[in-house]
Amino acid sequence: MNPFVYDIPVKVYFGENQFCFLGKELARFGKRVLLTYGGGSIKKIGLYDVILSELAKEGLEVYELPGIEPNPRIESVRAGAQCCKEHHIDVILAVGGGSTLDAAKFMAAGACVDHDPWEFFTREAPIEKALPLVTVLTLSATGSEMDCGGVISNLATQDKLGRLAPPLLPKVSFLDPTVTYSVSPYQTACGAADMLNHILEVYFTTEHDLYMLDCFMEGLMKTILRYTPIAMEHPDNYEARANLMWTSSWAINGFINGGKQHDWSCHPMEHELSARYDITHGLGLAIITPRWLHYCLDESTVAKYVQFGVNVFNIDASLPPMDIARESIRQLSDFLFKTLKLDDTFTKVGISPDDIPLMAQKACRWGTINGLKPLTPKDVEAIFTMCI
Repeated sequence: MNPFVYDIPVKVYFGENQFCFLGKELARFGKRVLLTYGGGSIKKIGLYDVILSELAKEGLEVYELPGIEPNPRIESVRAGAQCCKEHHIDVILAVGGGSTLDAAKFMAAGACVDHDPWEFFTREAPIEKALPLVTVLTLSATGSEMDCGGVISNLATQDKLGRLAPPLLPKVSFLDPTVTYSVSPYQTACGAADMLNHILEVYFTTEHDLYMLDCFMEGLMKTILRYTPIAMEHPDNYEARANLMWTSSWAINGFINGGKQHDWSCHPMEHELSARYDITHGLGLAIITPRWLHYCLDESTVAKYVQFGVNVFNIDASLPPMDIARESIRQLSDFLFKTLKLDDTFTKVGISPDDIPLMAQKACRWGTINGLKPLTPKDVEAIFTMCI
């Protein structure tokens, strides 16, 4: 196995009745706060008032930037960075799901440079510092509350690009499962598909790594399989919401990576779907992931599928390896499309086959995707075609 470094210094307040610490945590970084959030759902559930009350107790000066979009836009990042500069913001408070948190990360970095924040993506401009970021999570999905990455869309160029940099890590994250009670069954399902794929991208590899990390990932996946249907049917089930919320953080905070060095495969493919069609990220991943697994299955990779099928889905280990592998993909597909009730084809979500060649080329813009199996544009085109 390869050596690795694990360093995720994010302070997390998990559970109910933790917002009483929010004002004090923000005050550690200064008095001027940029509060950014999405379409206003935090006002409907009363969270907005709770947050403003806690900030007022510390005498904090609050500026607001609402309206962060799903698949957050570079325009929102630019607006936030400019606001930080104009008002000499000390700390950003992002309240929402992964879209709001991702946008806030690049606002924080954009506030510290003179160039356009889009250059962080197009020319890999250095991210050497960022304003402190505190997050309040309202949707279990992306894990942005505990990682140093984010993804931003540019509708003008039909690009959706990601970036990782240590300065983007939140300083503090507040995770209260009760805040997610209002999340719809559909968004709960999309969030589950997102976090499940975060694990599968790392789990499915031919690299040798720690046995305990595989066991950990299998436990995370079994947690998603168990608790997502409960949360969809009983949205105020605290146990289900808490398990999903903590799983979303640990699915992508770097712990499960170990020393693995392979590329993620499904994410660069899906980014082309949501860049062009603005579909929900988790939905796009759900459609692609089983087809990717089918495409990559052969004698050189089958052992991992067997491990997955036996340990996650309890498939009979005495069956022939290829039978176990195919059954594991079938059960994963059933979970995504029957249990979670997500659309299962490009056709159903309005993606045109005519766009497949271009999306495949752009998915491989940095070259071959060296994941479970190396993927060239032709390979990606074949996977996309399987999704029609």
